[in-house]
Amino acid sequence: MGTKAFETAYLPGVASVPRSDWCRLFPDEAEGWDYYRAVESAPPPGFRFDAVTVSCDGRIIAAAPVFRVTYRLDTPLQGRWRPVGDWLYRAVPRLIGIPVMGLGSPLADRCHLGFDPSLTERERQAAMAALLDGLDRRANDDRVPLLAIKDLAASEAAAIEPTLTSAGFSRVAGLPVCVLDLPFKSGEEYIQSLSANNRSTLRRKLKAAAKVDVQIVHSIAGLEQEIFDLYEETRRNSRFDYGDFEQLSPEYFRRVTEALGERAACILCRVEGTLLACKLLFIEKNRIIDKFWGMRYPIGREYNLFFVAWMEAVRFALRHGATKLQSGQTAYGQKVKLGSRLEPMWVYFRHRSRVTNSIFRSVAPLIAFDRMDPELAEIRSRQRERGPQASRAG
Repeated sequence: MGTKAFETAYLPGVASVPRSDWCRLFPDEAEGWDYYRAVESAPPPGFRFDAVTVSCDGRIIAAAPVFRVTYRLDTPLQGRWRPVGDWLYRAVPRLIGIPVMGLGSPLADRCHLGFDPSLTERERQAAMAALLDGLDRRANDDRVPLLAIKDLAASEAAAIEPTLTSAGFSRVAGLPVCVLDLPFKSGEEYIQSLSANNRSTLRRKLKAAAKVDVQIVHSIAGLEQEIFDLYEETRRNSRFDYGDFEQLSPEYFRRVTEALGERAACILCRVEGTLLACKLLFIEKNRIIDKFWGMRYPIGREYNLFFVAWMEAVRFALRHGATKLQSGQTAYGQKVKLGSRLEPMWVYFRHRSRVTNSIFRSVAPLIAFDRMDPELAEIRSRQRERGPQASRAG
């Protein structure tokens, strides 16, 4: 396969890519063509979704989703720093808010970069370079100054690092993804794997929630607005604020569950017939993705619904033979205590102005997402004090 024959296309969304080609590059992904087609039809406020592909002799050999948004540079500032970021944005909005075009999606925990498995290592690097070139050319045409690659897993980043470096990209640590490994035969065996303190806490929380009625469904027909409202209430009650990257379209839950069918499930928690919490799951062969969580406040806490739904997700994953439960980039403190590990993610960026890019490269590590998140800082401090087993012991 000659790299000179590579052709790049910038398209108005993943839905513009033939489904068979996308599925060939991303086999067994719940967040695949059907998912992206659904979310592209109802993007979050402020976002536009596109796609970029690379072809050789008429065959698509590489592809990635693309997002566009006006990004607030103060987004990583959390905890006590959040008011500072909000003040800066009010004072100089045009300096803080900057148009960005990136590979990846705000609606996925990792960047989906797909390559034809027949590619050699050299061809893979060339295909990645072609994807970046397609992104850069469209950014130039549309005068978008900042390019990004959102949430590359460490293993994927290492594989294409030479190409990213050659293209002038720098990286900063993003928010890690929580992953619970599941070498267990039952929910009870999972509970026994926790530290004595965390095991006792979880049992107590579950015992106190005896009045909760739990149902797992694949269709949420008639409940879409209720579920969206629960998600919004949870977002508003969060101690953290990642702005546009946390928002969903009111149509998100309906469109996604309809598109994925049996590959999506929703855990519903009711008390005396009233829906108080929900957890959206995506189903893959070896992995369950705990996608979004919504809860009514403060009553949801009174019934320990976070823990009730968590255990239901663990049992659901075990019933499906999954080896991992991936639970996103929130509630790190609780999830680590419940046995999750933190999988590092990297955000790559390049400003198209050399001077500005040099400034960004110097400043970005100081306000990296994982550094500014108070929960992550506390977890890592505790792990340093207690040794490498701290994430398991909690």
